[in-house]
Parts: sequence; C-alpha cells; structure tokens
Amino acid sequence: MKNLNKFYIDGAWVDPLTSTVFPIMNPATNSQIGEVALGSEDDVNAAVAAAKRAFETFSKTTKAERLALLERLLKIAKARNEEMAQAITAEMGAPISMSRDAQAGCGIGHIQSFIDALKSQETHKTLPSGDVLIREPIGVCGLITPWNWPINQIAQKVVPALAIGATCVLKPSEYTPLSAELFAQMVDEAGYPAGVLNLVYGDGVTVGSAMSRHPDIAMMSFTGSTRAGILVSKDAAETVKRVTLELGGKSPNLVFADCDLETRVKASVMECFYNTGQSCNAPTRMLVERSCYERALVIAKQTADAQKVGDPSQAGDHIGPLFDKLQYDRVQTMIGVGIDEGARLLAGGSGKPEGLEAGWYAKPTIFADVNNDMRIAREEIFGPVLVIIPFDSEDEAISIANDTDFGLAAYLQTGDAARAMRVSDQLRAGAVAINGKGSNYGSPFGGYKQSGNGREGGVFGLEDYQELKVRCPI
Repeated sequence: MKNLNKFYIDGAWVDPLTSTVFPIMNPATNSQIGEVALGSEDDVNAAVAAAKRAFETFSKTTKAERLALLERLLKIAKARNEEMAQAITAEMGAPISMSRDAQAGCGIGHIQSFIDALKSQETHKTLPSGDVLIREPIGVCGLITPWNWPINQIAQKVVPALAIGATCVLKPSEYTPLSAELFAQMVDEAGYPAGVLNLVYGDGVTVGSAMSRHPDIAMMSFTGSTRAGILVSKDAAETVKRVTLELGGKSPNLVFADCDLETRVKASVMECFYNTGQSCNAPTRMLVERSCYERALVIAKQTADAQKVGDPSQAGDHIGPLFDKLQYDRVQTMIGVGIDEGARLLAGGSGKPEGLEAGWYAKPTIFADVNNDMRIAREEIFGPVLVIIPFDSEDEAISIANDTDFGLAAYLQTGDAARAMRVSDQLRAGAVAINGKGSNYGSPFGGYKQSGNGREGGVFGLEDYQELKVRCPI
C-alpha cells in the first residue's frame, strides 16, 4: 500500500492539518493500492503563504538561473521516466507502453519545449511607440490538474510558472496522486528554493475552491470538465484573478472521399480509442462524405473489432480500462443513450469485454447513422466511443463540425491540399490535425467556445503566467 499522507509545502513534506483520506485505486483490478490525504482550507492557506514568501525572491532570479534549474529538472525527469510511467499505469490504467512513450514521456517533452521558449522570449521589448514592454511573473499561481493525462497537465502548468519566476500551489486530481508526488520529488531534487512549488492533495469542492477564492493567488489555471471550469471562474471572480481554462471537447474528424480511406479511417478510429478515449481532444465525431460512407463503416468496424483491450501492466498496443467506476458508469449510460436514440450500433456496446470483468474495462464502441442533434454527438463521453455522421458536401461538413458547444480540436482527412487549407481555415477549433499529423511540443494548446480560454505550451504558455508593464523611454 502506498500512503501519501504528507503535503509538499515550503520545501518540506509536512503533515496535513486534517485526517481525511481518499483511496488510491488500480482501475485494472478495482483494488486499493494506497490512500492519499485530502487537504483543507487551512492547508491551502499554509501553501499559499509559503508560495507568497518565495515569490519575493524567486521572481527576482535571472533567466540564466531559471534555465539552469529547468535543465536539472529535465535531466531528472529523463532518469526517472520509468518510475513515472509505472505510477501512471497503476493509478489511471494507461498501458505501460503508452505510459512510457506518451504519458510520462510528454512531461519530458514539455520541459524541453519550455526551456526553448524561455530562451527565445524577450522580457524587455521596445514597442513601435517607443515605450518599453516588460514581462514580469504574475505572482502566486493556483494550478488544478486532471487524472486523464496527469503529468502532461502538471508539466504544462508548473513548468511555465517556474520558468518565468512565478511560484505555485498545485492540486492534482485526488485520483492520480502518485505521479504528482513523484514530480514534486523531482522539483525538490533539482534544487528549487523552498516554497516555489507547493503540493496539496484534495478535492475540488474543498481545496480547489479555497485556491480559487484565495486573495493571494494571482491566477488560476484549471484543466478538467467545462462544468468544473465554470465553478473555478465563479470562485475566482470575487478577487478578479486571471483564469485560464482547458476544458472539454467533442472534436470533429472530417473524412473526405479523396483521402486514403483505408489508412485514414483506421488511424482515426484508433486515435479515438487512444488512452481508452479519455482525452479531451479525441476525434470522437467522425464526419464521412456520403460517397464513401458505407466503405468507411466497414473499415471502422473492422478496426474496432480488432482493437485489443487488456492488462495495462503488460507491454503492447492494447488499450486499458477506464480510470474509475464513475467513468465506466458514465460511458455505459451514454452507450445506452445512443441505442435509445436510434443510432446503429456498429461495434462494441454495453458491458465489459469477455474475461475482463474485474476492472473498469469498456468495449470499443462505434455508432453509425448518427445525426448531430443526438446526445451522443453533442456530449463528451470520455470513453472508447465513436459516432459516425454522414455528410453530402464540404459546406455541410464544416457546418456540422462547427455545430458544437466545444472547439478544442478538429481533424481532417483529405488528399487535396487546397481543400485541407480551405476547410481548416473555417473550422472553429484551437488546433486542426491533417491526415494524421498533429501539432508539436511548444505549439499553443487550447480551445474555442466552451473548451476554455488561454493557451498552454511554448511561448504562449509562458505568457499566461506573466503580467505586462509599459515603461516610458528615459
């Protein structure tokens, strides 16, 4: 049993001020592997006070000093990548091969990209007016991260804050605390000053709200559901702090008949199922041109039927379980909704795959003949569930794609370069992946509409943690 019964505050692992604990579960076996202490408002106050003290000196460090710290953190992250991968597999069920390459590996990628961004950013720049623009760290930052890509989101928030001289209080998901503890150990090992990073475990209602309302926190950065993001914004409004949000998605994937249909449909289905569908930017709405619709359904069904599901502790290209019972129940409910709405169940369906009854495994599922008014086409399911919608024209495809409350990502499959440019320019989303090629580390990540505001990654990610000051010329 792994007991995470201390918080990292002011450079030390300290006892919480309350005795509330939360079980750490392995979703592959539905067995308890540990417990984590849950914090209180008093714990948040102690962490914020430490971060506020540290800001007085850390905000005055030079870029060279902060780059040296980041380089040490990068070296440590590389050395402990296997530990991080094992932690993520145990706490949220990502298959170990994926954990090594993507889940844990993305932490390394983000640290490197922020090193590159910090080197390139000008903190003092003369404007066309002759005035000087100065970028300064915003202050104490409150950071709330989700369970589905734990170290990815921790790195996307903590690293830019540290890079520009801000300090922070981190509340990771209480469901995935193992990776957060390991990251805090890495920061400590890298030699960051006490109070620069503070880690408090807890739930959103108690710890998250206390952070969002705290008058000494200058900004909140939140990744999670749109519903929870709205609550963070409301709590933060009273103190007029900056709020950046990376929220939900229902990303469209436009498949035109002129693409390499066999390759692109197969890859698109697998991309939807990746991480067991638990990615906010997953291509969960496949829009298929009518002239190739029936052939695309055959390919999609073959791909879903061939998708392996299995033990995440074993290496391989299979997908693992959903992270918890609550997500399993949500997915099962939405599969039932799709059936009740009259969509054609092309693959998968309700229940668990045969032989995997112990954990929270779901069947890779595809619905065909869906229309964009159905709940399964409009609501984020967050599981291995794909809906397929036919369209007749390019304009109709764009209209369906943009007819959503979200706008995090979009995908496009076409063999016509001119169409790729023309259509992508009209999609209302923060990123457009074309023929399987997505964005790289250092590019801005974030969305339109109810997918949030602000951007994470690279120079754009640094800017969210900075204030602008204009100084007149001497």
